[in-house]
Amino acid sequence: MRLMCITNNVELALVADEAGVDYIFIDLEIIGKVERQGHLDTVISKHSISDVSKVANVLTNSQLLVRVNPIHENSKKEIDNVIEFGASIVMLPYFRSAWEVEKFIEIVNGRAKVFLLLETKEAVESIDSILEYSSYIDAVHVGLNDLHLSYNMSFMFEPFVSGHLEFIVDKLNDKSIPFGIGGVAELGRGDIPSELVLNEHIKLGSSMAILSRSFTNESEYKNQKGFLEAYRSKVIAIKKHISSLGGEFCGESSILFKKLVNEKVG
Repeated sequence: MRLMCITNNVELALVADEAGVDYIFIDLEIIGKVERQGHLDTVISKHSISDVSKVANVLTNSQLLVRVNPIHENSKKEIDNVIEFGASIVMLPYFRSAWEVEKFIEIVNGRAKVFLLLETKEAVESIDSILEYSSYIDAVHVGLNDLHLSYNMSFMFEPFVSGHLEFIVDKLNDKSIPFGIGGVAELGRGDIPSELVLNEHIKLGSSMAILSRSFTNESEYKNQKGFLEAYRSKVIAIKKHISSLGGEFCGESSILFKKLVNEKVG
């Protein structure tokens, strides 16, 4: 499973790169995000275009992924800039229609890999027309924060048990598109223990996950050195755990996962 670290911190990016994180994730999305998620206990990044080149310059193993804004009047300039500054992957968030995906692919124009962040009800309903562009799509990540809000669900992991993720995954598998789902906390933590969440990833065939803020909460440490050392240890631990699973899905763990999610939903 490929892991993503959302950061514009050069020192953290370097440690993540060395620890085996597959994607360093610069987050430039801001349009509409506060309105959608401002009431939630979620992190809204404050990264800038200048962070792209700073982080790109220190990476030797990880790929640099940049999430831009949803399609808007200045999308071409924004996307051109992130590619020029070193992004090897550009991610389109919060799209609703095939037209937005087509426009995004047209702007990227083969200069970087195309990742889509599928996180709206409208995109799910339009998935067949969106996937007509499958030959230009390198991967799809399902964003659970906005997706569960889009369906008026009360808990972020509810799409795992509602049937929505199975529907999306079947469509992506039909087109042989690699995909990931949401984020994962450090081992033993999270609203649902990360070990159970990872089991659901295996069940569905997910190959990507974002490392959640439990990995990057620097306030828990006395100094940056301690934080960076802990981060490295956490990444190594979760990679070791994933490797130990051997791609084998555990039915009992899935039953427990569903029980815990349904309890949260009430």
